[in-house]
Amino acid sequence: MVAQSRPILLLTRPEPAASRFAGLVRAKLGDRLAIVISPLMAPVFLPAALPEDDWQGTIFTSETGVEGLRRLTARRGPALCVGPRTAEAATAAGWQGEVLGGDAARLVAALSVAPRQGAWLHARARDAAADLVSPLRAAGMQIAEAIVYAQEPCSLSEQARSVLDGRIPVIVPLFSPRSARLFVAEAQKALAPVNVVAISKVAADAAEPLRPARVEIAPTPDAPGMLAGLLRLLAAGATA
Repeated sequence: MVAQSRPILLLTRPEPAASRFAGLVRAKLGDRLAIVISPLMAPVFLPAALPEDDWQGTIFTSETGVEGLRRLTARRGPALCVGPRTAEAATAAGWQGEVLGGDAARLVAALSVAPRQGAWLHARARDAAADLVSPLRAAGMQIAEAIVYAQEPCSLSEQARSVLDGRIPVIVPLFSPRSARLFVAEAQKALAPVNVVAISKVAADAAEPLRPARVEIAPTPDAPGMLAGLLRLLAAGATA
């Protein structure tokens, strides 16, 4: 049960990322917030067709992409990753993980300035938020893509619906524009005051139909940035 004397943090990102973020919040705030986890997406791994020719290196923009490609091939080699968590997952799976950029946009920017030689493969989700292949090809890279997983929508749990039907303020971190759209579809009849921490302005705009009580955009598009945004939201009075 959710403690009724505390504001509620509703985490809707897929596992294990949701539990990992919950751990960051507890380490920073203790039990100040009651945490409810109800993922709005779950990964489904796909039997992607891989290039017939060998590729020199791989680009990963998520840990799930690492797992998806690991299931399909024993090929390994250099891997360019959007952040340390993805690089750690790639290295653990046998690739030589290298962090390049904190998000997909910065990875593309870095490779546009200094394209890597040889053939590369981007292992991605079916509903990827950004197109990496087109700008990288325009920058001169030889790159293909493989859709190795999909994030299938899930409904909110009964516990999540219960807190949204209550009167206690609810804080919802939204880690992508798609998760924002899914949350809007699920929470249109929410009675509780809803406060949003968005990973980007695009994600914040996608949540606008809910008319959130407060919106805070993360200073950086990653988990530490989302935690910083949460702290700003609390400082602004989101628990009132």
